[in-house]
Amino acid sequence: MLNRRHLRIKVLQALYAYFQSDEDNLRKTETELMKSVERIYDLYLYLLLSFGELKELAEYRMDENKKKIRPGEEDLNPNRKFADNQVIAQFLASYELRIASEERSVNWIGDENREMFRKIFIQMRESETWFTFMGNGMEGFEEDQQFAMALFKNEIANSEILYQHFEEKNIHWIDDIDLACSMVVKTIKSTVEGGKLEVMPLYKDKEDEQEFIQTLLRKTISMDSENHALIDDLTKNWEVDRIAKMDILLLKMAITELQVCKNIPKKVTLNEYIEISKFYSTPKSHGFINGILDKAIDRLEKDQKIQKIGRGLMNDKL
Repeated sequence: MLNRRHLRIKVLQALYAYFQSDEDNLRKTETELMKSVERIYDLYLYLLLSFGELKELAEYRMDENKKKIRPGEEDLNPNRKFADNQVIAQFLASYELRIASEERSVNWIGDENREMFRKIFIQMRESETWFTFMGNGMEGFEEDQQFAMALFKNEIANSEILYQHFEEKNIHWIDDIDLACSMVVKTIKSTVEGGKLEVMPLYKDKEDEQEFIQTLLRKTISMDSENHALIDDLTKNWEVDRIAKMDILLLKMAITELQVCKNIPKKVTLNEYIEISKFYSTPKSHGFINGILDKAIDRLEKDQKIQKIGRGLMNDKL
């Protein structure tokens, strides 16, 4: 499920592309933004479906081993702990997962994808995680849940092969993969013995979250000139042209959010953009952004341009 920080990052990416482009097309930018957010859900579904691909390969391997001219005891009576994992069985039986995947055309069909999973399966079978769980002799739903979780965290989410595939498929997925993985982890944790898989929604409140990102995008663009003038005034000891472009963009987004998102506390906005700057700008950016935003808040409040509504927000103090 998307959080507000990730939504801000997606808007940041869209705004960066917009201001870097010679094409002044807000509608196109907004359309691409909404698509990029939706594609995070595709990534989540791809990761969920990866379990089925690996189980199929496990079944195929066991069947082939039984066809040997002189099969051994292990070939005839293989360890089926992974193939019979109850959590993975819920994934495969999930009507909700199947419908969501079909509607979004998310699948691993194709020889190239099968070859990729064959390589992942080989690595998985040689991993410490595999040997630990396959050989510990423990059974039951909780054990299956822990096994599925360990395999996902260690062998799927951290698979260089899968990582490279996603990077080639969509460059922005590299920024999204941690969120998608956290959604898979929560999905595995939510499984119960004898129950049905509950596929997580993309949004906590779809209408509210979509309105947030659309408003933040549109207003940051429409208020660009006045925001730039304010930043220019607040950075008199700096040459604006020499300040990192990403810092300027983060400041413009934060200043916009402070004014147009009346139900978000000032402290939340301040902290969010400081944290985002730590990952998307220079090492010293968070201190610079913190200082400028403190000044911006004082100026905007003096000019009565920050008007918060809702319980606890009228006297929101930093």
